[in-house]
Amino acid sequence: MKANSTLPALVIASFPSLGLCVNPLVNVTYSQYIGQPLASGITQWLGIRYAAPPLGNLRFAPPQDPPFEATPQAANKNGKFCLKTNGDPNTKATSEDCLFLDVYAPSNATARSKLPVFVFIQGGGFNSNSDPNINGSGLIAASNNSVVFVTFNYRVGPYGFLTDGENTTANNGLRDQRKVLEWVQKYIARFGGDPDHVVIGGASAGAASISLHMVANGGKDRGLFHAAAAESVAFPTVLTVNESRYQYDNLATRMGCVGNDTLSCLRSKTSRQLQKKNTNIPYPGSSKPPLYMWNPVIDDDFLMELPHTSFRDGNFIKVPAIFGDDTNGGTIFAPCKTSTKGESNQFIKDQFPYITAKQLEKLNELYPNPAQDLCPQSGCWWRQASNVYGEMRYMCPGFFINTELVRNGVNASYSYRWNVEDAKQMADGLGVPHTAEVDALFGPYNVRGPAPGSYYPNGTNAHAVPVIQGYWVSFIKTFNPNEYRCCGSAEWKPWTEKLGQRLRFDTGGETSMESLDAGLKGRCEYLDSIAVDLHQ
Repeated sequence: MKANSTLPALVIASFPSLGLCVNPLVNVTYSQYIGQPLASGITQWLGIRYAAPPLGNLRFAPPQDPPFEATPQAANKNGKFCLKTNGDPNTKATSEDCLFLDVYAPSNATARSKLPVFVFIQGGGFNSNSDPNINGSGLIAASNNSVVFVTFNYRVGPYGFLTDGENTTANNGLRDQRKVLEWVQKYIARFGGDPDHVVIGGASAGAASISLHMVANGGKDRGLFHAAAAESVAFPTVLTVNESRYQYDNLATRMGCVGNDTLSCLRSKTSRQLQKKNTNIPYPGSSKPPLYMWNPVIDDDFLMELPHTSFRDGNFIKVPAIFGDDTNGGTIFAPCKTSTKGESNQFIKDQFPYITAKQLEKLNELYPNPAQDLCPQSGCWWRQASNVYGEMRYMCPGFFINTELVRNGVNASYSYRWNVEDAKQMADGLGVPHTAEVDALFGPYNVRGPAPGSYYPNGTNAHAVPVIQGYWVSFIKTFNPNEYRCCGSAEWKPWTEKLGQRLRFDTGGETSMESLDAGLKGRCEYLDSIAVDLHQ
């Protein structure tokens, strides 16, 4: 299956050379792709195949090199994004043949331009591609057309993270991501980028992916990236291959694949057949399925140990980094009808099955229910559950990585809090929810689905867009967010272990530095102390 149509030879002949980005025709050795020059002075190449279709015997296998294409391909259409868990088996927006990337570059760049490269890893809890087809034009325009942008799809759910520990390789979704980073090293110069100046970015599971590439193979530096900018890094439950075996066995049973060769049986099924059974199940001993069951696992290869352990012991790649979060990162995850302390505790237990009753009791003490006086109103424990989940999975792990970077000699470690309030999100009780800053970072017209109204021109938070873009462009270009910051925004001071200072983005695009309050510090210290117990 091909993502793009081919162009006739007469059209191909109109592009005289293959080496320059001013020429939309770019040769990546296994194929040639014809990009689209835009009126903005940016050229986009959409739907570039970076790996072989993961079909047949390549299902549940590491990514392989893409096939040779003799005819130049029109890179004018996004590739379909990857099949998700709990997804509609009849949707045409997704496909198992989904390993495509997009490149955006200034049209006047050449193979000698050596522009900084920003590779963005989308989120989705490793169970979906939640931010496919982000348009990089807004961020490039904010840089005055001086960076190159890459985004891509990668396998998720069982397609990316199923393993039986014997016949299948684990963590293939992460291996897809590494395949892209290797592709960037080989080919990005042909689009005007510098393979020796690559910043990886990502949100949620994309930010988690950043942390996992930092600790991969025991922290071995392969030279694939040189700085990182992570929005809402996630520390989910991480199992060993053996601990995750129940997921494989359960899916095989549901698919009718029993006997001596369950893998061949699973590979013989159509993707539509698999999608009908691709649903989450509870962790052993839990009552309900977690929000995101399929996760990277410790395989003694890509992941050698728990991420928390790797960072604590200094077994990670030391690069300049941004790790930040949103004020109310848990509100979109906790069930809004959570009405009792028991329901709140059970929600946390379903996500983190190794948590003990004593640890839950301590969390209830650290996170008193803000709606206590209103109970037993339906949903009155929602915010308590969301506060625990938001800090346990997202906010505190970000502080932990910031601290470990500084302890290991990385002075360019930056933290932030996105506290930009949108009127509708506030009215819905979400506060400033998970990864809200992505809409501002890329610009409200460049993300999938409608962004909050306040981020559009003349909106309350329209000014927040150039502010965050200024910091990120500066970091992408110099590994320092201050060099090209815009609009009178505050100097972003690096993280220090003692002060725990971070940049606060406020409504309307206002910015200032703040130190962590004692309560947040205390909660994060406790969560850090039990992170290994929780298998984070």
